[in-house]
Amino acid sequence: MTRYFFDTEFLEDGRTIDLISIGIVCEDGREYYAVNSEAPWDRIKEHRWLMANVWPGLPLHGQKEGLVSVGGGNHEVRLTTPGVIDTSDSCVKPRWVIANEVRDFLLAAPDVIDLWADYGAYDHVVLCQMYGSMMRLPKGFPMFTHDIQQEASRLGLTDEDLPQQADGHHNALADARHAKVVFDFLGAHDA
Repeated sequence: MTRYFFDTEFLEDGRTIDLISIGIVCEDGREYYAVNSEAPWDRIKEHRWLMANVWPGLPLHGQKEGLVSVGGGNHEVRLTTPGVIDTSDSCVKPRWVIANEVRDFLLAAPDVIDLWADYGAYDHVVLCQMYGSMMRLPKGFPMFTHDIQQEASRLGLTDEDLPQQADGHHNALADARHAKVVFDFLGAHDA
């Protein structure tokens, strides 16, 4: 069994979930990160929370320091001006390319895939939707993701008991790396 720790950033409106980025860390040390070039960037720029928390961690160009209005101009947050996604960055790719690369990355291990995510319900849906319906998942893909928070709860731990992430919050790769740190902590605690 090979464990993979992953995180996604996404825009969701209660009906659809659109992939922004995905980060995956394998227990063997391999890592994968991609940003969806086809994400609905205009809608994302109108989302205050995504602009304040996710946008700054994406590959951008054309940024300037100062206040930026988000969410229809009703709110200002202190960060760089939005700029635009840097499509010349090698991690910015169409969704179909990301889906193929994720499939190849996960299936590179010769055994069973074991997926883990922190608060991973939506992450699993975003991952699966890259392939269409559940019936179109690549052969060998699990139909579920283990959840770090569920494992912590099983061990009687709260979020406050777990290692805290120092930086990189809401960057999919940084969050995936931290999920592995927390998993390792839980394993040591369980022993």
